[in-house]
Parts: sequence; C-alpha cells; structure tokens
Amino acid sequence: MSVADETPIVIGVGEGSERIDVAGYQALSPVALASKAAEAALADAGAPGLAAHIDLIAAIRQFEVSGPGARPPFGASNNFPRSVGRRIGADPARAVLEIVGGQGPQHLVNEMCHAIAAGEVGMALLVGSESISTVRHLASRGETRDWAEEVEGSLEDRGFGMEGLLTRDLIGAGARTPIQVYALFENARRARLKLEREAYALEMGRLFEPFTKVAAANPHAMSPEARSAEDLATVTRENRLTADPFPRRMVARDQANQGAAVLLTSVGKARALGVPEDRWVYLHGGADVRERTVMERQDLSRGPASAMAIERALESAGARIEDIDVFDLYSCFPIAVFNICDALALSLDDPRGLTVTGGLPFFGGAGNNYSMHAIASLVRALRARPGATGLIGANGGFLSKYSVGVYSTKPAAWRGFDSAPLQREIDGWAKPDLTQSYAGEAAVETYTIDYSGPRPRGVVIGRTPTNARLAASADDEAILQRLIADEPLGGRVVVATEEGRPTVTEFRLAL
Repeated sequence: MSVADETPIVIGVGEGSERIDVAGYQALSPVALASKAAEAALADAGAPGLAAHIDLIAAIRQFEVSGPGARPPFGASNNFPRSVGRRIGADPARAVLEIVGGQGPQHLVNEMCHAIAAGEVGMALLVGSESISTVRHLASRGETRDWAEEVEGSLEDRGFGMEGLLTRDLIGAGARTPIQVYALFENARRARLKLEREAYALEMGRLFEPFTKVAAANPHAMSPEARSAEDLATVTRENRLTADPFPRRMVARDQANQGAAVLLTSVGKARALGVPEDRWVYLHGGADVRERTVMERQDLSRGPASAMAIERALESAGARIEDIDVFDLYSCFPIAVFNICDALALSLDDPRGLTVTGGLPFFGGAGNNYSMHAIASLVRALRARPGATGLIGANGGFLSKYSVGVYSTKPAAWRGFDSAPLQREIDGWAKPDLTQSYAGEAAVETYTIDYSGPRPRGVVIGRTPTNARLAASADDEAILQRLIADEPLGGRVVVATEEGRPTVTEFRLAL
C-alpha cells in the first residue's frame, strides 16, 4: 500500500541506561543519558546525517524540575532540549519542554504526528531521561557534580500542568503523594471485589509476576530479577509495606538512570533521506484525555476516562482490542493496569503480555519518561513482527491524564484523530457531592495507611448518610492500630471537623 508523502512515521528509537552496581558505571547526568539515547535513535534510523534535519526537539521534564519549588541538587540545563541538540549536532528551530506526567511521551508522539502531517514540522526528536539513582548514590557518599549549563536559544516551556491533580481536601487529609492516592484507588477496588488483604495482595502479585520476567530479559531494566507472585506479595524487611496495600516491590522504582528517544518524520522526508522502509512504524490511531479530579470521580476503584481513551484510539485506528498483538500498559501501581483490564476484559495472564519493558516497578519508573522507553521497546517488537499491531497506554497524575497510541509497520493512510468530543463527554459526567464541614458517622469508602514517615498515618475517604464524600485524616495511635489490625473496608468512622479539616475520632467495625 502506498501512502501520501506527508504521512507521519517513527523512524528511530534509542535508549541509554546505567546501574550503579555494574562495571563501567559513569554517573551520567540527565543530559548525557538523554544524548546517548538520542544518538542511538539517530543510528537506529539507518541513514547518515539526520541530526541536521531535526527542526524540533521536545523533551520530557525530569522529576527534579517537575514543580515550581524544585531545586536540582547538582544543577541542570536551562534549556534541556537544546543541550541535547548541541551534543548530537542538531540546531532545531523549536525546542519544547513538555508538562509533567507520564502521559507526556505518547502525547508528544500524537501531537507531532499531527504537526508532521500538516507540514508544520519536518523531523522531530522526542527525548527524556532520569538520573535519580545516581543523584541519590552520590549524595549518600557525600559527593557532588556540576550539571548546570547555560544554552542559548528559544525554549517553549509549557509549564508544569499540575492544575487540579491534588486538591485541598486530599492534601488536608494527608494524601499528598502518588503512592498515597493510588493506594486509595487500590483499596477501593479491593472493596468492590470484596477481597481480604491477603487475597488482594496475591492478586497484585499475580498481575506483576509476568512483568518481572520481561524485566529480567531487558538490558535496560533497573531490577532485572524474575519473582513469583508470592514473593511480590509477601511483606518482609526487604519488601516492606510502603502504603497499604503496597509492598515496596509493587510500586514504581524511581531509582532509575535511564534515557530514551523517539525520532519522527514524514514518509516523503524519510524516503528522500534514505531511511530504509524496514525502519518505518506508523501511528494508526491515538487519543488524549484528562479525568476529573480524584474527589469528583463517582467510583474511586475505576478510571473510566483511561479505558475510554483506549477504545477511542482503537476506533480511530480501525482496530479492536482483539487485534492488538503487543501491549504496554502503564504500571506505576497495580491499579493502573487493573483499571484497563477490568474495563476491557483483559485477562491478567493474557498470552500477549501487558508490558514490553517489564513495567515501572521492575524495568524502572524513569520519572515522566517511562513511556518513551515503552514506545522504543514496542517499535523494536513490531519491526521484529512485520504486520503486527501494538498499543501504548501512558498514564499521568492520579489516573488523571491518559494518552494512547496504536502502532504498526503496516502502512496506513494518515487520518488523524480528535479527542475533544470524548473530553467534552468526560467533563459532563455527574460528580458526587463533596463536604469538608461534616461531623458525625461516615461509611468507609476507601482508606490507606502510609508507613513512609516516623510513624504510620491514615487517610480515610468516607460517605456521609446523604452520600456526600469527604476526606479525613486518621492520626490517633489507637485508631490507627485498629485500622491496621481490623478491616476498615465496610466499617464506619466518626469524623470531627475543625477549621475545615475532618479528622477520624472513632472507628467502628461493620455490623
């Protein structure tokens, strides 16, 4: 099948990584790791001199520059995309720094494919990296590095894009971090399935056991060790409970030194520059959506916007879920994968597998850039199986932002896709009533107990007798011990509110 010259394609992918426990460790900076990945992507495209044709470099933010008060301990580039460009011999007309969120890599692919098809971009390099493990390793040894650099040239800084992620009610109750909020989702799902703690822990382990086997075979994985479901589910000193219900091995491994890059252009430009056709991978469809705030969702055990984004992406590609041969579903926590499997009737042991990298807890949670690695692995997998179709599901925030891409080596005419109608539908969904001034008895909808501090701290999401939702802290030692020892789900709490901050003053078991 011949396609129009303006059809967008992926022509190169690359990765770079290093572990502190292997020979040859260099303690590379984020710019150095990203540049290594970019050079690999250029080489992967199989044609000389491509760097000079890059007219846009878009970069993913490192975690250490993902908030307004962030101060990178070793300094950072003032213009990350241009720092990478300078190292690989590229001087693009545009440099972009994307907003925060794990959806970023796939969102940028979707955006750049539309821009290439419209003739607004000729060749785009997408790149990102993290050196979190190196920063912590060096700091623990009392060492420093100077990674600061000043690079001239324009930068389109899109800001942090964190509006509406954490709301005052959640923050006031003590749910401030991803692990705390995702734990609330996970226990809400446990409540829906009516599973006891031990049974649910084993279900999370069964989900992630195959992921560990993929990671064990991935040369870029930060934790390349196959583990059983029981091993993942059992709490030990090495596999401590981080926030109920998550043992440490169930959550994204942020101690990663990883970089990844994706190179895109049009069919016409690829042909003119001599890029072999066996390098070409087409984006058949996609979608980008944003979910409501956490407290505004009707059911905290589900994230319907994410699943609907996958359905819309498949529709735009003219495909069904049964047609997908290769998946990578974002896996920062089990609930992110369960959410898609529940909605789309995917089995946890689907023979196609649910990851191509090994997933964030085992391959590595390279900050906002994980899905760039997933895209790189997917592209290689599709080239090895000409005609196969793959799907990337990329998640950001708290099941808040979701971007999807459907890929194949099969040529397909570019049709583009518009997520605006789906977003309008999501924005119009009914929301529960919220209250932060209630005092009295409330049913426990979900909860978590966070063990990251010097002593445990609890968070409870409850429903009042009128079904209004509230978020309350549970810090009293006696109450916490009851929440730990007994079953909070299905129980009731008594809440007192002072200055708009609900606090659990009593816990009552289900009748």
